[in-house]
Amino acid sequence: MLIRIGYDLLYDCPQPTPMLLMLNVHYTRISDIVVPDHLVTSPSVPIGAYRDGFGNWCNRIVAPAGRTRLSANGIVKDTGEPDVVASKAQQHAVEDLPDDALVFLLGSRYCETDRLSDIAWKLFENTQPGWTRVQAICDFVHRHIAFGYEHARATKTAWEAYSEGKGVCRDYAHLAITFCRCMNIPARYCTGYLSDIGTPKPWAVGDFAGWFEAYIGGRWHMFDPRNNVPRIGRVLIAQGRDASDVPITQTFGPNTLASFKVWTDEIAA
Repeated sequence: MLIRIGYDLLYDCPQPTPMLLMLNVHYTRISDIVVPDHLVTSPSVPIGAYRDGFGNWCNRIVAPAGRTRLSANGIVKDTGEPDVVASKAQQHAVEDLPDDALVFLLGSRYCETDRLSDIAWKLFENTQPGWTRVQAICDFVHRHIAFGYEHARATKTAWEAYSEGKGVCRDYAHLAITFCRCMNIPARYCTGYLSDIGTPKPWAVGDFAGWFEAYIGGRWHMFDPRNNVPRIGRVLIAQGRDASDVPITQTFGPNTLASFKVWTDEIAA
């Protein structure tokens, strides 16, 4: 299967504004790229690049005063298969975890393990460790949070999402990540493209999506408490402790997002 991915973002800045951009397909999908999703700016500005501490590819620019368009239009190969389900994946004892997984056991900006630990143990202590426990967490979060873009808030934490019972995909992910960490399961936040391939129409307006990965069974496995069913056409952009590590754009000055378009569409081979 071939999937066209891309975005068209229009920013209005009253003054020259530095920006960090995390918009490229993750290096783990590099062999699947048919047409690279190169960042294009209009007007044209110099683009710097670097890898962050989690291995994500980042660009940096200074947007001039006025309107700046950021866009890309790439094509990736995909198996066309739904997300993998590994129901026999086992949970690891903390002492057996690899060193690089340990940071994903700790509390972070949006994932307050200290505030939710007692609740997590009351809810999930009697579930079977491993995949079954993580899926139980996803089932609870999926039922507990009511989805709505009107509930989005840049400062909303896992504790607030739990208390309010409403949010968007990142809030589902943050709450599930926090519960996993409370139960000694490493979990990391993911952002990327998620197609509507295989789902009933009408499809919602395109957007980037948030989900998470849990370390069980000797590797990282994908979970999506917002949708809570295996989906087709998921393309990773970045991973981190929570959404604060992987903002699509980070601006350092006043600005207005004047237009926002994202697409993830199957195309003919």
